[in-house]
Amino acid sequence: MPELSQETERERGVPPFGLAEVTGPSMVPTLYHGDRLLLRHGVRARPGDVLVLRHPFQQDLLVVKRAAERREGGWWVLGDNAYAGGDSTDYGVVPDELVLGRVVFRYRPRKPDQRSPLAVLRWALSAARPVLSGRSASRRLRAR
Repeated sequence: MPELSQETERERGVPPFGLAEVTGPSMVPTLYHGDRLLLRHGVRARPGDVLVLRHPFQQDLLVVKRAAERREGGWWVLGDNAYAGGDSTDYGVVPDELVLGRVVFRYRPRKPDQRSPLAVLRWALSAARPVLSGRSASRRLRAR
């Protein structure tokens, strides 16, 4: 399926960026429950990218997974947490049309109990960071 150019996407009303929130532990240690994500629509996925996609069987459900490899019919995606499940080992290859975008940035909101100056400093140093392809890949992905 050919990719749409950014001009075509804008004409159709698809914004180049979107927001998502992580729920569940499937991407730990890269992403945690409650993390906010900035994703870029209309970019070509590569192995190692963290993607936001529609679940193949429940298309109203969005999931965040890492693109492991390109296969016939789409992407084989895995969670970084080998014990959480809910990835291609459960539902198979994800077709390209279900991939919504690539995660480019992660923001971790401050917890209410982080009030001391040291806790606020630790949060400030780790709250926002880019999500880079392959660099933060889990051991599970590297072992394949």
